[in-house]
Amino acid sequence: MFKSSESIEKLISNLARLPGIGRKSAGRLAFHLLKVSKEEALELADAIKDVKEKVGFCSICNNISEVDPCYICSDPSRRQDIICVVEEASDLLALDKAEGFKGLYHVLGGKISPLDGIGPDDLKISELLARINQDIKEVIVATNPNVEGEATALHLAKLLKPLGVKITRIARGLPVGGDLEYADGMTLSRALEGRQEI
Repeated sequence: MFKSSESIEKLISNLARLPGIGRKSAGRLAFHLLKVSKEEALELADAIKDVKEKVGFCSICNNISEVDPCYICSDPSRRQDIICVVEEASDLLALDKAEGFKGLYHVLGGKISPLDGIGPDDLKISELLARINQDIKEVIVATNPNVEGEATALHLAKLLKPLGVKITRIARGLPVGGDLEYADGMTLSRALEGRQEI
Protein backbone atom coordinates (compact mmCIF):
# COMPACT_ATOMS: atom_id res chain seq x y z
CA MET A 1 0.00 0.00 0.00
CA PHE A 2 1.31 3.45 -0.99
CA LYS A 3 2.11 5.80 1.87
CA SER A 4 2.98 9.42 1.13
CA SER A 5 5.48 11.39 3.16
CA GLU A 6 4.66 12.71 6.62
CA SER A 7 5.16 16.29 5.39
CA ILE A 8 2.58 15.87 2.62
CA GLU A 9 0.13 14.20 5.01
CA LYS A 10 0.57 17.07 7.47
CA LEU A 11 -0.03 19.63 4.69
CA ILE A 12 -3.14 17.80 3.45
CA SER A 13 -4.53 17.53 6.98
CA ASN A 14 -3.99 21.25 7.58
CA LEU A 15 -5.48 22.29 4.23
CA ALA A 16 -8.51 20.05 4.84
CA ARG A 17 -9.30 22.08 7.98
CA LEU A 18 -10.02 25.14 5.83
CA PRO A 19 -13.74 25.85 5.25
CA GLY A 20 -15.09 24.34 2.04
CA ILE A 21 -11.95 22.22 1.49
CA GLY A 22 -12.41 18.46 1.79
CA ARG A 23 -9.61 15.92 1.94
CA LYS A 24 -9.65 15.40 -1.85
CA SER A 25 -9.36 19.14 -2.59
CA ALA A 26 -6.69 19.44 0.09
CA GLY A 27 -4.73 16.70 -1.65
CA ARG A 28 -4.98 18.50 -5.01
CA LEU A 29 -3.79 21.74 -3.39
CA ALA A 30 -0.91 19.99 -1.66
CA PHE A 31 0.30 18.37 -4.88
CA HIS A 32 -0.09 21.68 -6.71
CA LEU A 33 2.16 23.30 -4.09
CA LEU A 34 4.73 20.58 -4.74
CA LYS A 35 4.74 21.46 -8.46
CA VAL A 36 5.15 25.25 -8.12
CA SER A 37 8.55 26.82 -7.55
CA LYS A 38 9.92 27.02 -4.04
CA GLU A 39 9.73 30.82 -4.25
CA GLU A 40 6.01 30.74 -5.14
CA ALA A 41 5.21 28.32 -2.29
CA LEU A 42 7.20 30.38 0.22
CA GLU A 43 5.46 33.54 -1.01
CA LEU A 44 2.14 31.91 -0.02
CA ALA A 45 3.59 30.91 3.35
CA ASP A 46 4.84 34.48 3.90
CA ALA A 47 1.41 35.91 2.99
CA ILE A 48 -0.23 33.66 5.58
CA LYS A 49 2.39 34.62 8.17
CA ASP A 50 1.94 38.35 7.42
CA VAL A 51 -1.83 38.12 7.83
CA LYS A 52 -1.49 36.41 11.19
CA GLU A 53 1.16 38.87 12.43
CA LYS A 54 -0.09 42.19 10.98
CA VAL A 55 -3.87 41.99 10.69
CA GLY A 56 -6.09 42.53 13.71
CA PHE A 57 -9.48 43.99 14.51
CA CYS A 58 -10.50 47.63 14.68
CA SER A 59 -11.25 48.57 18.29
CA ILE A 60 -14.25 50.64 17.16
CA CYS A 61 -16.10 48.59 14.50
CA ASN A 62 -14.40 45.17 14.69
CA ASN A 63 -13.39 45.31 11.00
CA ILE A 64 -10.19 43.52 9.99
CA SER A 65 -7.36 46.01 9.67
CA GLU A 66 -3.62 46.54 9.86
CA VAL A 67 -4.17 49.86 11.67
CA ASP A 68 -6.36 50.81 14.61
CA PRO A 69 -8.78 52.44 14.12
CA CYS A 70 -9.41 51.03 10.64
CA TYR A 71 -9.40 53.15 7.47
CA ILE A 72 -13.22 53.41 7.51
CA CYS A 73 -13.55 54.58 11.13
CA SER A 74 -10.74 57.11 10.66
CA ASP A 75 -12.11 58.54 7.38
CA PRO A 76 -13.59 61.99 8.16
CA SER A 77 -15.42 62.10 4.80
CA ARG A 78 -17.73 59.25 5.82
CA ARG A 79 -21.10 59.98 7.41
CA GLN A 80 -20.73 59.73 11.19
CA ASP A 81 -24.49 59.54 11.90
CA ILE A 82 -25.29 56.16 10.32
CA ILE A 83 -23.99 52.67 11.13
CA CYS A 84 -24.45 49.58 8.97
CA VAL A 85 -24.33 46.36 11.02
CA VAL A 86 -22.98 43.24 9.28
CA GLU A 87 -22.23 39.70 10.40
CA GLU A 88 -18.64 39.37 9.17
CA ALA A 89 -15.83 41.56 7.84
CA SER A 90 -16.27 39.90 4.44
CA ASP A 91 -19.84 41.32 4.36
CA LEU A 92 -18.43 44.79 5.09
CA LEU A 93 -15.94 44.46 2.24
CA ALA A 94 -18.69 43.40 -0.19
CA LEU A 95 -20.96 46.30 0.80
CA ASP A 96 -18.18 48.87 0.74
CA LYS A 97 -16.97 47.65 -2.65
CA ALA A 98 -20.47 48.35 -4.02
CA GLU A 99 -19.83 52.03 -3.14
CA GLY A 100 -23.46 52.74 -2.29
CA PHE A 101 -22.93 53.34 1.42
CA LYS A 102 -20.73 56.10 2.82
CA GLY A 103 -21.41 55.73 6.55
CA LEU A 104 -19.78 53.68 9.30
CA TYR A 105 -19.94 49.94 9.92
CA HIS A 106 -20.11 47.55 12.83
CA VAL A 107 -19.04 43.90 12.47
CA LEU A 108 -20.83 41.51 14.85
CA GLY A 109 -18.40 38.64 14.29
CA GLY A 110 -21.16 36.16 13.47
CA LYS A 111 -24.87 35.62 13.91
CA ILE A 112 -27.12 34.19 16.58
CA SER A 113 -27.20 30.44 15.96
CA PRO A 114 -28.31 28.30 18.93
CA LEU A 115 -27.64 25.09 16.98
CA ASP A 116 -23.98 26.12 16.70
CA GLY A 117 -23.88 27.30 20.32
CA ILE A 118 -23.65 31.00 19.36
CA GLY A 119 -25.77 33.33 21.45
CA PRO A 120 -26.03 37.14 21.63
CA ASP A 121 -23.25 37.30 24.22
CA ASP A 122 -20.84 35.71 21.72
CA LEU A 123 -21.27 38.62 19.29
CA LYS A 124 -20.05 42.25 19.40
CA ILE A 125 -23.53 43.52 20.32
CA SER A 126 -22.60 45.32 23.55
CA GLU A 127 -19.88 47.17 21.61
CA LEU A 128 -22.51 48.27 19.08
CA LEU A 129 -24.83 49.51 21.81
CA ALA A 130 -21.94 51.48 23.35
CA ARG A 131 -21.48 53.30 20.02
CA ILE A 132 -25.07 54.53 19.90
CA ASN A 133 -25.24 58.16 21.03
CA GLN A 134 -27.23 61.28 20.12
CA ASP A 135 -25.13 61.70 16.94
CA ILE A 136 -26.26 58.35 15.50
CA LYS A 137 -29.47 58.83 13.52
CA GLU A 138 -29.85 55.41 11.87
CA VAL A 139 -28.68 51.82 12.21
CA ILE A 140 -28.98 49.67 9.10
CA VAL A 141 -29.17 45.96 9.91
CA ALA A 142 -27.51 44.09 7.03
CA THR A 143 -27.47 40.54 8.34
CA ASN A 144 -27.96 37.71 5.86
CA PRO A 145 -31.51 36.81 4.78
CA ASN A 146 -31.56 33.38 6.45
CA VAL A 147 -33.06 32.10 9.71
CA GLU A 148 -30.03 33.02 11.82
CA GLY A 149 -29.64 36.43 10.16
CA GLU A 150 -33.32 37.22 10.72
CA ALA A 151 -33.08 36.15 14.38
CA THR A 152 -30.03 38.37 14.81
CA ALA A 153 -31.81 41.32 13.14
CA LEU A 154 -34.87 40.94 15.40
CA HIS A 155 -32.68 40.74 18.51
CA LEU A 156 -30.79 43.89 17.49
CA ALA A 157 -34.03 45.76 16.77
CA LYS A 158 -35.36 44.86 20.22
CA LEU A 159 -32.20 46.24 21.86
CA LEU A 160 -31.91 49.35 19.67
CA LYS A 161 -35.54 50.55 19.74
CA PRO A 162 -35.40 51.89 23.32
CA LEU A 163 -32.34 53.98 22.35
CA GLY A 164 -34.48 56.12 20.03
CA VAL A 165 -32.47 55.46 16.90
CA LYS A 166 -34.04 54.74 13.48
CA ILE A 167 -33.58 51.05 12.65
CA THR A 168 -33.76 49.86 9.04
CA ARG A 169 -33.18 46.51 7.34
CA ILE A 170 -31.55 46.10 3.94
CA ALA A 171 -34.02 45.30 1.16
CA ARG A 172 -34.26 41.75 -0.08
CA GLY A 173 -35.58 40.56 -3.37
CA LEU A 174 -34.62 39.58 -6.86
CA PRO A 175 -31.09 39.90 -8.20
CA VAL A 176 -30.46 41.97 -11.29
CA GLY A 177 -30.74 39.67 -14.29
CA GLY A 178 -32.76 37.07 -12.32
CA ASP A 179 -35.90 35.41 -13.64
CA LEU A 180 -39.14 35.40 -11.64
CA GLU A 181 -39.88 31.79 -12.56
CA TYR A 182 -36.72 30.57 -10.79
CA ALA A 183 -37.10 32.60 -7.60
CA ASP A 184 -38.36 30.95 -4.40
CA GLY A 185 -41.58 32.08 -2.72
CA MET A 186 -39.88 33.90 0.15
CA THR A 187 -37.70 35.93 -2.21
CA LEU A 188 -40.72 36.89 -4.32
CA SER A 189 -42.69 37.83 -1.22
CA ARG A 190 -39.83 40.04 0.05
CA ALA A 191 -39.43 41.63 -3.38
CA LEU A 192 -43.11 42.60 -3.38
CA GLU A 193 -42.91 43.95 0.19
CA GLY A 194 -39.87 46.08 -0.67
CA ARG A 195 -41.34 47.54 -3.84
CA GLN A 196 -40.65 51.20 -4.61
CA GLU A 197 -42.50 53.82 -6.62
CA ILE A 198 -41.11 54.47 -10.11
